[in-house]
Order: sequence, then C-alpha cells, then structure tokens
Amino acid sequence: MTKTKFHKIKCSTALNVTKLPDLDYSFNPYLGCQIGCRYCYALSFLQKKEQGLDWGNFAIAKENILEILAREVKKKPKGVVGVSTITDPYQSIEKKLELTRNGIEMLSTNGFHVSIQTKSNLVLRDLDLISPGTFDIGVTITTSRPEVSRILEPSAPLPEKRAQILEECSKKGVETWLFFGPIIPHVNDSLADIVSVVKLAKRSNSAILYDRFREKRWVLEVLLPKIDEMESGLGQKVKDSINDLSHWRQTSSLIERVCKDQDVNLKVAFPNRQQDLLQTMLTSYL
Repeated sequence: MTKTKFHKIKCSTALNVTKLPDLDYSFNPYLGCQIGCRYCYALSFLQKKEQGLDWGNFAIAKENILEILAREVKKKPKGVVGVSTITDPYQSIEKKLELTRNGIEMLSTNGFHVSIQTKSNLVLRDLDLISPGTFDIGVTITTSRPEVSRILEPSAPLPEKRAQILEECSKKGVETWLFFGPIIPHVNDSLADIVSVVKLAKRSNSAILYDRFREKRWVLEVLLPKIDEMESGLGQKVKDSINDLSHWRQTSSLIERVCKDQDVNLKVAFPNRQQDLLQTMLTSYL
C-alpha cells in the first residue's frame, strides 16, 4: 500500500449544521482518510475521480479548526455534535496534532454533547476526557472475520480490537453503540455474520445501529475488484443484489430476530431512508 500523504488546509467553519439523525452539528477535523475502507461513501464527495480511486492514501488536516471552534462554541446554540461524520477523527497524524482531542475537550467543557464514531483504538487515549452523560462512543464493525476486514478496511484495527474499544468505554459508564454497516449483500449479511457481530455488541452492553450499503459515485469501482479477491465472481453477484429490496428485507428481519434473541437494543441508523425504502417495498408488492 502507498504511504499515506498528509496535507493541511484552512477552514472557515468548525461546527456544521447536519440533518443526520440525533445530531445537531458535525465536527470533522480531517478530510480524506488513511484507513481506506473500500465501501466508504465519503470518497464520492471528492471533486476528482482520481482522488476517489486514491482513497486511503491521503488525509488532510484542517489546521485552524480549533481556533474557529473556540469562537463558535461561545456563539452557537448547544446541541449534539457528531465527531466525525465524514472522516474518522482518529487518523494517525492525530497523535501529533491532537485536533480531535482538543476539539472534544472544548466541546464538552462548553456544554455540547459529543458523539464520537471511529474505527481507531486511538480514541482510548482520550478516555481521561470522555465522561458518562456528556459523551457517547460508536465503533463501526462491519464483520467479525479478520480476513474479510483486511480486504474491506485495509488499515483499520481488526474487529476484535474495535470490540475492545466498546468494552473499555462501557466499563467507564459511557454510552456505547456498534455501527453495523454498511451491510453488503453476500459479503457480511449471512446469519453467521450477523450473530457474531451482535455478540460483540452484547459483550459490551452496546446498542446496534445498522444500515445497508448504498451505491455512490466511484465506490463500486473501488469495492468490487476487492470483493472478487474474496471469491471469483462475487463482485458481480453483489452488484446484482444491491438494489434487491426483497433481499434487504430478509436481511433486516434476520438482524431484528438475532438482536431480540440476544437482548441487544437495535436501531435503524437512518430511519428516514429506511422509511422511504419500506414504502418502496410496499409499493412494489401492491
């Protein structure tokens, strides 16, 4: 893998209003991402295709974001801040820059609730700042199988390491949740896959938020060749099933049943999208 290139830019806003469920603002100290998840929707927001195809090989730090944030926390209404909603807030350069660390401290001490989502165990460095009631911690786990994770999320900590993040935070009394997604047909949606991920959530008394894979610009060009490394022809099978509503309905039912059996709290990650999908399903069967 190409060594990650790091760049710096200046930003004009630190807290952005967001329409994401349960969040009022987003705080994204970094753009790009060195983790390089093959399914990441964020690469579709890039301006140039070559940047999208280079996903995972560069990251960008907003070098003045703390200065901007210091002004905004005094002026903007208090609310829930998602850290981060585009790029993992714990890039390796965060060890040196501490944009996320200083940002979450500033937010929490100024009356904002901080909701962190990450794949990185670097978040454990900041446990001294993370307190129950003021923070919740979400960790993305798409599969419990390390061999699949290495293909889908080449530079992420392995699933077991991520599960340990949830356990450590939960021990401290912090609300935790496992983001199970994106769920890709024929890749991480089998009963065995679902049961193993739900059990990881159960271990740490974490809720599960789940979501299906959605096709975005350039993402399939990055994802499908890697899926074919798992099994010849699997990429085409995935492509043919992405918009198969009956397949997703069966998968959703499986997740609901397993979570009920394991007594794990389950929540749809994007309820409005899910409602639109259910309406589409209903219409298609009328």
